[in-house]
Amino acid sequence: MMDRERRLAALFDMDGVVLDTEGQYDLFWIEQGKRYHPGVPDFYKKIKGMTTEKILEDYFGGDMNLQQQISRELDEFESQMSYPYVPGVENFIRILLTHGVRIALVTSSNDMKMSYALKAHPEFTEYFERMITADKITKSKPDPECYLLAAKELQMETDVCCVFEDSFAGIEAGRNARMKVVGLATTNPAEKIQGMVDRVLPDFTGYTYDEFEDLISGDQAVLH
Repeated sequence: MMDRERRLAALFDMDGVVLDTEGQYDLFWIEQGKRYHPGVPDFYKKIKGMTTEKILEDYFGGDMNLQQQISRELDEFESQMSYPYVPGVENFIRILLTHGVRIALVTSSNDMKMSYALKAHPEFTEYFERMITADKITKSKPDPECYLLAAKELQMETDVCCVFEDSFAGIEAGRNARMKVVGLATTNPAEKIQGMVDRVLPDFTGYTYDEFEDLISGDQAVLH
């Protein structure tokens, strides 16, 4: 076993990992896909994990008025959204805190969206030592910049960091950062992500600190 005193870090994506919001986002982006990209099948799936800026750049580039319109509509949508927790995540975070684990939130959402989430969950400031938003980075997931920045701000080495993600882009970002990755099967089916991650969870119910520690220490760092 690893040295019990060794500090570990847990880096959580927000939507689909901490907050069960992906279903609501699907409704928004399905509508945008129908309106502007009817020829792109499953448009809402293609943009998962990307920053809004990246989505607008890749799929609505060249039309500034349309980009601004979609940004306004998304902001309005997010201000009205509900922000329920993914089952078991609050309990798991509290357990990590009692073990001295350093915790950061790493999201593709911008500061405005974060303000809505914080209004719904002021306890985020107790749970997360650092919050990395889209406004703090220059490259969207799957680039590892956001996770590397989180590790740097926590002053932790990448080999003691574990990323919790749900989207393909986010999982790839964690992999590219050379960190352990736990995939939440909240957005994509378990069989679609299991080959890309170190562990798949349906949610955090029953997930223990010992399992988390063993994963990082390498005792069980095999594909499940």
